[in-house]
Amino acid sequence: MSSLLQGVNLYLIGMMGAGKTTVGQLLAEHLGYRFLDTDDVITKSSARSINQLFVEEGEAAFRQLESDVLAQVCAYTHLTVATGGGIVLRQKNWGYLRHGLVVWLDVPVDLLYTRIAADTTRPLLQYPDPKGKLRSLLEERTPLYSQADLKITLTEEATPPEIANRVIEAIPSVLKPQVSP
Repeated sequence: MSSLLQGVNLYLIGMMGAGKTTVGQLLAEHLGYRFLDTDDVITKSSARSINQLFVEEGEAAFRQLESDVLAQVCAYTHLTVATGGGIVLRQKNWGYLRHGLVVWLDVPVDLLYTRIAADTTRPLLQYPDPKGKLRSLLEERTPLYSQADLKITLTEEATPPEIANRVIEAIPSVLKPQVSP
């Protein structure tokens, strides 16, 4: 598979709680790629949590950091990259994502909520109705996520290894065959 990809990066997009980090690590291992999580890069480079960044700098500043990290990452190859859920909100980020293969992990709201309801580190869920907020975020982002090269719809029963295998099996369907000279 990695020879078929020819070093092209895989970018995982989707809502918070979709499993981008877990599945991304499995994909990287399978492909012999390195794994990177854009949120981890941001927290390590800023020495602050995502929550702190949102509180101290605001969402716009966080989104700029996210774009800066993505711009640097797309210069490399052989990476599987888990992105933040809102990375699709900035049009310029799509220019960076298009340097690779974009995979949308599509998870129903109820399952997302079950996965992240107890996570107090998610700044966009600090609302009186977090499930409603999650639903409105997904509705807003779905047209953007749907620009991905691959859409993998998840169910509650699907395990991370099964999801990773589904991604691997679907990749050839979106790659253009290489013509030999």
